[in-house]
Amino acid sequence: MLAVAAMGVLACSGDKVNYNVKGTGASQEGATVYLIDQISAAPIDSAVVAGGAFAMKGQADKDAFLAVSIDGLGWNFLFFNDGKPVTVNVADSTVTGSALNNKLTECDKANTKANAELSEFVSAFTSLPKEEQQARMAAWLPEYREVQLKYVDWYLGMIEENKDNLVPVAFVDQVPSMAGQDKFNELLASGAAYAEHPYVLNMKEKREAALAKAKAAEESKQAIIGQKFLDLEEADPQGKMHKLSEYVGKGKWVLVDFWASWCGPCKNEMPNVVAAYKKYHNKGFEIVGLSFDREKEPWVKAITEWEMPWIHLSDLKYWQSVASDVYNVNSIPDNLLIDPEGTVVARYLRGAALEEKLAEVLK
Repeated sequence: MLAVAAMGVLACSGDKVNYNVKGTGASQEGATVYLIDQISAAPIDSAVVAGGAFAMKGQADKDAFLAVSIDGLGWNFLFFNDGKPVTVNVADSTVTGSALNNKLTECDKANTKANAELSEFVSAFTSLPKEEQQARMAAWLPEYREVQLKYVDWYLGMIEENKDNLVPVAFVDQVPSMAGQDKFNELLASGAAYAEHPYVLNMKEKREAALAKAKAAEESKQAIIGQKFLDLEEADPQGKMHKLSEYVGKGKWVLVDFWASWCGPCKNEMPNVVAAYKKYHNKGFEIVGLSFDREKEPWVKAITEWEMPWIHLSDLKYWQSVASDVYNVNSIPDNLLIDPEGTVVARYLRGAALEEKLAEVLK
């Protein structure tokens, strides 16, 4: 189903038209049913399931994108308020009514099927033993990319086929993650019928605000580059307090590595960090790990199991760590490379980028 909690509503004009929603086949006897304006996320009507049925009547904006939500059910039923009666069959998860809403249901079902094929392909691989996954990864990735691109092409084709109606309103919000922001912008600039729907315009405004916020955050993070490091104090695994200045600005190149034992991407990245340490430690390279763990035991266990033989500090305060405030860390893994005089020269060196930078500065 188009089970996206944030699927939005509002109409293409200020005109009001009647909505007449009937529900059948509901097994949630006594459950409350809501008709939701998704842009405001506020209910505009409600009913109660009785004898497997429910009904709601009233007025809403013409072509508003509305959602029927039933307490205890894991998805919503979406439709456009075009003035035609709508029937929600909870038993088979369909919405029928006007030609537009029938088309929406048709596309929804087709997308569910296409997405299931991609999910099954991924599940078949991830269900294999870890050793077999690792052995087959190099060959599997191109296959996965091919299946993924097939789904993306189908998805974009479905939007293109419906550019003369409002059906893509229900799907276009997934385009940035699937095909990139540029494709999203292209679709919204196409002049298609759905591009000017208030829900789509609201979605665009929210995305632009989120991107601007993310850009500002990244610029704030990068502002430390070229500046002297900022000192802080945390404890080592034995509980002894240490300042960062004990290790930084003392004549060595230092990587301040932000990580945590609970962080999967950190674990995946750590072999690159370990390899860099082994290769360049004797040439004047040091690492200070600042952990975002909450408990001592998993922190110390990971230090050993991930084979990280460098300096480790933590205040065990999770995202409330002093490191988060001082260096504006809101995601991990993250790191800072600091020169022998204590000036930050790079940030977020991952994968081959770390080794390449160290090869450059530690010739």
